[in-house]
Amino acid sequence: MTTPRKAPSFELIDIAGPAGRLECLRLAAATEYPHGIALVAHPNPTEGGTFTNKIVHTLAKTLSRLGYVCYCPNLRGVGNSEGMHERGVGEVDDMAAVLAVARHENPHVHRLMLAGFSFGTYVQAQLRQRLADDEVQNMILVGPAISRYDFPAVPSNSLIIHGEEDEVIPLAAVLDWARPQHLPIVVVPGTGHFFHGRLTRLAEIVVHNVHG
Repeated sequence: MTTPRKAPSFELIDIAGPAGRLECLRLAAATEYPHGIALVAHPNPTEGGTFTNKIVHTLAKTLSRLGYVCYCPNLRGVGNSEGMHERGVGEVDDMAAVLAVARHENPHVHRLMLAGFSFGTYVQAQLRQRLADDEVQNMILVGPAISRYDFPAVPSNSLIIHGEEDEVIPLAAVLDWARPQHLPIVVVPGTGHFFHGRLTRLAEIVVHNVHG
């Protein structure tokens, strides 16, 4: 049973990444004790994606309420993070570095959630391939960028959320990717890629499907 407390605020921290400094937003768990770590990856930086993205913040705040301490980095070349954008290649190493710090800061917390939006889903899907099954509790992929990258398969318990009217990543492409894996997709009717006016619904879906 979790004990609610005053909602925490984002704090900015620095992490030593493989390409230099990574700036990262950390959000404490909004429970008496954290019982999970969540990494949240931002959308495509070449189109303005950073850790200030509203879907990133919605995911982090929702997971914080469920008892996760959340880490939302600006990956290489984004904001004040050093390095250059590598289309999801070197960014996986960045996220692994964030995970190492998160584990060091929370040595008694073993549950791990990987979450991301758009480009961030590609980074997290690759990181998931590096980790053992018993290391990751679950994944949350919002608007997965299936049609833009060579997207790997993900575990069957992954929570995949997509807008019916996504104008960036067509729903049909996501279904074609999910079908051979027998992956269920949560489709939000009348919603585009950026979930305008649907962030509360997005948070509700996460709460309904993720157990703190």
